[in-house]
Amino acid sequence: LDDPAIALPTAYFNTILYTGDGGTTQAETGVGFSPDFVWIKDRSNNYGHNLWDTVRGVQKLLESNSTGAESTHTDMLNVFDADGFTHGNQNAIGKNSDNYVAWNWKAGGTASSNDDGSVTSSVSANPNAGFSVCAWSNNSSTVGHGLSQAPELITVKSRTSVTSWATYVKPVGNGHALLLNRTDAQMSGSFWNSTTPTSSVFSVGADIGGATEDYLAYCFHSVDAYSKVGSYTGNGNVDGPFIYTGFRPAFVLLKISSASNDWILHDNKRDTYNAVGHYLRPNTNDAELDEDSIDFLSNGFKLRTTSGARNTSSGTYIYLAFAESPFKTANAR
Repeated sequence: LDDPAIALPTAYFNTILYTGDGGTTQAETGVGFSPDFVWIKDRSNNYGHNLWDTVRGVQKLLESNSTGAESTHTDMLNVFDADGFTHGNQNAIGKNSDNYVAWNWKAGGTASSNDDGSVTSSVSANPNAGFSVCAWSNNSSTVGHGLSQAPELITVKSRTSVTSWATYVKPVGNGHALLLNRTDAQMSGSFWNSTTPTSSVFSVGADIGGATEDYLAYCFHSVDAYSKVGSYTGNGNVDGPFIYTGFRPAFVLLKISSASNDWILHDNKRDTYNAVGHYLRPNTNDAELDEDSIDFLSNGFKLRTTSGARNTSSGTYIYLAFAESPFKTANAR
């Protein structure tokens, strides 16, 4: 096997677990880098999925399960540290004795201006890892994303108004969107102006939001042996389909696109052996649930359930996965 371009995936994506202590200041370490995008969820209670990034800056909160506009909180995430982040004691992020999971991505650090599109965007991009964070004002036809190839998954949210998280996924196509905060099947509409993203820009349409609003987008494309955006067809059997990714997964986010059902999120830190059972649903604020439903293998993942959210017969599913270890150096669990 060829040597992977990213030999150590945890240099760009890593999951940590922590327990809140109720203190006004609590530092979380062990990420391995200074994160540019942090997604935090209370596993113990029904609090929202908290999304933070360096482009918008500390204390600026959006929630994947909510249509709400961006809000500012001084008792939540206050510092992006060299090896993690520092937060306060608000219930959704630091409640005493509650258990939390935090998924962390490294983009490009301090944002730069990008003039590739018809509007100037602020972009923190990591082309090697296929990930960028983009912010811009006013709904424009094209937005520069800062990557070196076309994104395969883009989720967009208005920061200033009540809107859904419109999500482009390459297997679904440029005529449809999934909504990260809802269970709907793929929806038709003017989300992407029927235009596929290019190596420099993506297109946004009228169904994304109003003309005078502020926006945020997280953009991803597959990187060999590190990340994968893809799709699979369910077989409705406990001996479910095997999905080849080219790495042992550390994170799998999936959604049925052909029908209405929840988004499902698994990772390798909440379950350190197969079957992987603990999961969270980005479209709800529910606490963590448990159902042995998926195996993480040395070169992909395999479904072990007939759950409609993961493996209904003939259902079409999309997924976003990140690596714990590339296939060349991966062992079975």
